[in-house]
Amino acid sequence: MNAPGSTRTVTPPEHVFDWLDDAAAQRAEAGLVRTLTPRTAEAHRLDLAGNDYLGLAHDKRVAGAAAAAALKWGAGATGSRLVTGTTELHAELEYELARFCGTQAALVFSSGFAANLGAVTALTGREAAIVTDKYIHASLIEGCRLSRADVAAVAHKDTAAVGHALATRRKDRALVVTDSVFSVDGDLAPLRELSAVCRQHSAALLVDDAHGLGVLGEGGRGAVHAAGLAGEPDVVITLTLSKSLGAQGGAVLGPRRVIKHLVDTARSFIFDTALAPASAAAALAALRVLRDEPELAERVRGRAAELAFRLSEAGFAVSEPEGAVVSVRAPGPDEAVAWAARCAENGVRVGCFRPPSVPDGVSRLRLTARADLTDTDVDRAVTVITGTAPPDAGR
Repeated sequence: MNAPGSTRTVTPPEHVFDWLDDAAAQRAEAGLVRTLTPRTAEAHRLDLAGNDYLGLAHDKRVAGAAAAAALKWGAGATGSRLVTGTTELHAELEYELARFCGTQAALVFSSGFAANLGAVTALTGREAAIVTDKYIHASLIEGCRLSRADVAAVAHKDTAAVGHALATRRKDRALVVTDSVFSVDGDLAPLRELSAVCRQHSAALLVDDAHGLGVLGEGGRGAVHAAGLAGEPDVVITLTLSKSLGAQGGAVLGPRRVIKHLVDTARSFIFDTALAPASAAAALAALRVLRDEPELAERVRGRAAELAFRLSEAGFAVSEPEGAVVSVRAPGPDEAVAWAARCAENGVRVGCFRPPSVPDGVSRLRLTARADLTDTDVDRAVTVITGTAPPDAGR
């Protein structure tokens, strides 16, 4: 049966989504089916898969602040930031984030993903060019796609390629976008060199410091602060509150006029319900713990280095951690999935990264160190990972 005036056959309603079955079959054949596995509140596995770098998600000071805020302010923010969603907690968190990280101002979003979408799209547009590292996070990639700017993705950590892309761009305005610590292998972007290239070519620099805050820099102030770029007039920082701060949400930090511009133009800020007060309170409490206990940052870096050294000594191909992330090469995607499953069965939860989630096509286990890991925890992790490895894992 055809619609009037059309040669296209009308599909019955019950078959409109039949294409999903074909797509699912293709993913299954490629070994790319993802599953949701609920964990209990009393999970007994050693967690080396999450991003709770400082071990603050269950800290009584942090969880207690969230509970108290929920009772005082309610379960949700009740509206967008520009309507009813901005509470005193949001304003206090923004002030203390900016002060801690060394920037003029900050703006809190409902997630790190939303912060990246808002920053990239609001600071570019059709009249701008974007140059990115090809390994940037998916949220930055989506921001670039939505920006309608001219986008060039260059080789990983290649500042010369960034310079060439900036020199040959067709638009006057330009924004260079990079992660500080890349989420797959945990390697660090050459931030000082990128800043110099940006200034040579009149471009701004946007750095996603999600994996740097709480781990790198003086007292965990982040990779941008460590590079001496915090507070610079041409540098913008994005970050998440869900990793080192153990809470939820995201933020953009930078020059005051940038933050004012985002309030007026960032759609993922304007049209989104605000971060719940409980999450804002938790992040604020965690930030104060980090401020008062700066040794936490050094401790998590030390645990990451220890894990990497011991696994390397055992014969595995291991990344050199510059933050809290350690990756261990696996022979292939199926082997990586099976290896991670065996680790979980033996009480150690590890991340499993494989194509297409990894841009280099290399499957690996992804381990995340935490400041609260004990010597016993590290011994257990190394024993389980080495004892469950496939015969040719990374050797």
